[in-house]
Amino acid sequence: MAERYPLPALDGLPADIRDMMLKVQEKSGFVPNVFLKLARRPAEFRAFFAYHDALMLKEGNLSKAEREMIVVATSAANQCLYCVVAHGALLRIFEKKTLIADQIAINHRKADITPRQRAILDFAMKVAFESDTIEDIDFDMLHEHGLNDEDAWDIGAIAAFFALSNRMANLSGMMPNPEFYLLGRVPRDKSANR
Repeated sequence: MAERYPLPALDGLPADIRDMMLKVQEKSGFVPNVFLKLARRPAEFRAFFAYHDALMLKEGNLSKAEREMIVVATSAANQCLYCVVAHGALLRIFEKKTLIADQIAINHRKADITPRQRAILDFAMKVAFESDTIEDIDFDMLHEHGLNDEDAWDIGAIAAFFALSNRMANLSGMMPNPEFYLLGRVPRDKSANR
């Protein structure tokens, strides 16, 4: 595929966006391609990451791993290579399970997850692909696992937000950084970030 949307030069970006990328690079050792690809439109970049952070970094009844499970399951169904690989890496790190992201990406119903996590992913997939059929019984299934209506909102919002992300990643030809493939699979070299 032709490079229709080339990555902008880091030194040509607004200071707030450049600073955000440098902080991510300092923490992870690289700048994820999603930052670089979306930075070509600064206002959209800021809105995207503000909503991303509001959904993915908030305190609540869903763990960080459960939030990443939603991303991996729905992104796999949307065939978004970038999001499956990048968020699969985060999921492996949060769950401390090297196989979990692959299992969820292929078939969350056969993955090594808890009944609560399966209920979360079943609900997320319904929001992602059959939201017009959601009814009280879908909420009841979550309630049986200690999840409330606000948790259902979070699950749905993550599924919906990443549907946008998946489509923009596919549209723009966004490819996962090579570093994502090994994260959470092999021990991190602590000397690499010195």
